[in-house]
Amino acid sequence: MKKLSHYDEAGRARMVDVSAKAATTRTARAGALVRMKPEVIQALGRNPKGDPLEVARIAGIQAAKRTAELIPMCHPLPLTHADVDVRVEARGVRIESSVSTTAQTGVEMEALTAAAVAALTVYDMTKALDKSITIERVRLLEKTGGKSGHYRRGK
Repeated sequence: MKKLSHYDEAGRARMVDVSAKAATTRTARAGALVRMKPEVIQALGRNPKGDPLEVARIAGIQAAKRTAELIPMCHPLPLTHADVDVRVEARGVRIESSVSTTAQTGVEMEALTAAAVAALTVYDMTKALDKSITIERVRLLEKTGGKSGHYRRGK
């Protein structure tokens, strides 16, 4: 069984030293689903706060760039790309983020943070219509690069 790398020998949390790792191209995609009632979906285009989907997209991109400020042991990374796709589907709003870097560690946390913050933004902009909206399935979809190689989530 692998051991967790964010703990030292005494069990204290620590930031992993990546200085010996080579900088390589790394990518990650993450997703989330904001489940809402059909009447809330229908009202998305009439939101007095603005377009919830576009605001969520921008919030997700901004969150990816600030992940190291939010997650204590994350390394600040020079992102070469960050984008968020936000689209309406029958069950609610589907969010998918994609993030890239050329660095010594991966961007999974940046992709996950982007998806989660975009989902929270959709909730924030629609909660006046329904407090029972849920955020589900925040998860890593794919990552490339680094020692662990390529990962793609199965269905």
